[in-house]
Amino acid sequence: MVALIVVSAAAIALGWLIAGRMLQPLHQITATARRIAESPAADRGLQERIALHGPNDELKQLADTFDLMLSRLDQSLDAQRRFIANASHELRTPLTLNRTLLEVALEPETASPEVRQLGSTLLAINDRHGRLIDGLLLLARSDREVTERSYVDLADIVDHVAVADVVQVRTEPAEAAVLGDPVLLERLVQNLVENGIRHNVPDGWVQVTSRTRPDGWVELRVANSGPVVPRYEVPGLFEPFRRYRTDRLAGPGAGLGLSIVRAVVGAHRGRLQADARDEGGLVITVLLPAAG
Repeated sequence: MVALIVVSAAAIALGWLIAGRMLQPLHQITATARRIAESPAADRGLQERIALHGPNDELKQLADTFDLMLSRLDQSLDAQRRFIANASHELRTPLTLNRTLLEVALEPETASPEVRQLGSTLLAINDRHGRLIDGLLLLARSDREVTERSYVDLADIVDHVAVADVVQVRTEPAEAAVLGDPVLLERLVQNLVENGIRHNVPDGWVQVTSRTRPDGWVELRVANSGPVVPRYEVPGLFEPFRRYRTDRLAGPGAGLGLSIVRAVVGAHRGRLQADARDEGGLVITVLLPAAG
């Protein structure tokens, strides 16, 4: 009986060790895949590799194939963003030249009213294209994870950007310190406020609040009055060039405001939630990790 117990215990221990050695590569592959899937920034996740060492067996081949797939996806995503940035930069030069030529052509007093009307229309189209290019550049930049972070208090940004003449803007800025890119965070607040002002009703309102929650998150909340938005339409509003019940070529914006907001939140490892109000308008809540 003693010998049987000793042999059984030794067999169980040996089996446990062998199973652990065999399952260790699977654990490594699973852990890497989970980290990539949970990474809020695509750039950071796709740059990670399994780099499995060991005999050239089925698990090693699986890990190498997975690494090759990640490498191809990383290269494709990086090439796409470089193309957007380079194309946007290249398009700025002809737009600037067109604007200069139009302004020079409209300067002489001999220009007829028809020519001035045509020039004003072309200048407005030129300005719209310029805003679109600026939005694409900012979207390409904000879609990458922020590596250099500074101390930023969202309460200061709320006081700075929450100004409007058309609707009433109410602010409740409490201390909300985060570590991030000051330019991107300012654009985040500005886009949310401008979106609430633009998509509103006469004599409407926009309410902007910031605070630090006890759970270690900084909360930025922007609510506004406005037309009733069906709840199933809310997720689509954060897609590029998407507007609710508005032609994509109409309006002063480029249709990238909320897309930039989503990209900036992701780059700062935050969370974004948007809800439609029953009375009309939206409530957009941004959660960012608190500084320290």
